[in-house]
Amino acid sequence: MISKIFPGHSFYHACRYVCQDQKRALVLATEGVRGHDYRLMAQDFIRQHEMRPSKSQACFHSILSFYPGENPGDEKIIQIAKEYLKGIGIVNTQYSITKHVDKDHLHLHILANMVGNDGRSISDSWIALKGKKVAQRLTLEHQLTQGLKKDLTMTHIESLSQSEAKKYKIYMAIASNLPNSQTMKDLETDLLKLGIETQYKYKGQTLEKQGVSFKIENDCFKGSKVDRQFSYANLEKTLQLYLKLGQKQTLEQKPELSLLVGLNKSTSFRDQDHSRHHFLGKDLSEGMAKGMEKPLELLLRQEQNLEHMPYRLLDEEQKRKRRLKQTRGLGR
Repeated sequence: MISKIFPGHSFYHACRYVCQDQKRALVLATEGVRGHDYRLMAQDFIRQHEMRPSKSQACFHSILSFYPGENPGDEKIIQIAKEYLKGIGIVNTQYSITKHVDKDHLHLHILANMVGNDGRSISDSWIALKGKKVAQRLTLEHQLTQGLKKDLTMTHIESLSQSEAKKYKIYMAIASNLPNSQTMKDLETDLLKLGIETQYKYKGQTLEKQGVSFKIENDCFKGSKVDRQFSYANLEKTLQLYLKLGQKQTLEQKPELSLLVGLNKSTSFRDQDHSRHHFLGKDLSEGMAKGMEKPLELLLRQEQNLEHMPYRLLDEEQKRKRRLKQTRGLGR
């Protein structure tokens, strides 16, 4: 189970997105708000927010995604969602839990008011990190399947929002061209052929590169937002490892990837023709997943071991490091 938190949403737009389409959305549980109409739900959230108008980011919006094919049942889902809210410190406030069934994987949209029932502000400090750790813990406690990496075979790009679709296009372009690159300049050149511009963040007034972003049309995404393995530091590590291992693959060996070059940079992703949608859907995902699976798994295993360590093991590792520091301090 994976947690993803969206900051900066308004109650009205969040409620409308989550609840409006009744074919895909089912409100499972609410507390302090009406669940049969998104407009009324938003009004209830806003009314409580008015108790503390100085709280600018009062709308909490999170998605809990289950592994494809996994469905614990509505009763268990509600229990997990409530434990999730409690685990990240959102208690004594309004909330709604809505199930979406429009994708291959079941996922929940959880909305909550960061102004409590008593009018006090609820802390959102490090809430995204807390959400991920709590989701990991609940995954283990409820014996759910852990989602440790992107699975392109489970992604239907044509059903994503325009922004998310562009992000996945960048993801696939980097994943397919990274094995062919010896330097970031090589990768930058290949991505530019696909209509993707590489932009760097520099340290202060120096020429030392500190971060990387990828721009497609009018949208720009940090490398780490496309995927954590695509931060500038991780891309450099991966390129070095590819050079050491000599893992060289070419577009000629993967002819289906060359079709990406034909995408019209000036055309909206939603306006592509049907055949192109078909290519960018499951067929492309399956081909790319098979082509990139082994080299990327090998190269990024060290990163994944720490990044996806179960919550309890990660907690034990942190405790061990603290004890080691204390021991070294006493020995001085």
